[in-house]
Amino acid sequence: MKILEKITLILYSNLILILAILLCIMIFGWVDINSVGNWVHGVLTGETSSKIVLGVSIALILLSIRCIFFDKTSKEQIKDRQGVLMQNENGKLMISKVTIENLVASVAKGYQDTQEINTRVELDKENNVNVFVNLTVTNNAVIKDLSANLQNAIKEKVKLATDLEVKEVNIKVKDISNPQ
Repeated sequence: MKILEKITLILYSNLILILAILLCIMIFGWVDINSVGNWVHGVLTGETSSKIVLGVSIALILLSIRCIFFDKTSKEQIKDRQGVLMQNENGKLMISKVTIENLVASVAKGYQDTQEINTRVELDKENNVNVFVNLTVTNNAVIKDLSANLQNAIKEKVKLATDLEVKEVNIKVKDISNPQ
């Protein structure tokens, strides 16, 4: 999300919050509706305050139109988020991130000491693959050796299957399972 969208969202959120609080206060009868109406009338008819309100209103209208109708996400960016597009003389091949995640999970499941495996893949602009693996291991696993072997196996399998370079494989051992 760009800074302009963040500012717009903050402005709208605060504006809606103030209006909601004001309406609740008026409904409960804590503030007289006529006094609020007089205050709004004074702000809108004042020379300086009306120009400020008009300027803010125009800015919010333009930002609203921009946020509603103009999406900055291009088709190319959407494709980049979905996977890697490879091309050769025969045509194009799209390898999705889900495919790479499933490939990584299948490698991890091949190890006897791994259980509960969650994978996430990130791709950078140069189509380098960053792999994040969260797993639970058995209580007799040698975590250092398992992680080193798993990192190498994942890099080799992804390279062999997709011809993509794995920049890094980050493993997080989230738990050790206890035997039942």
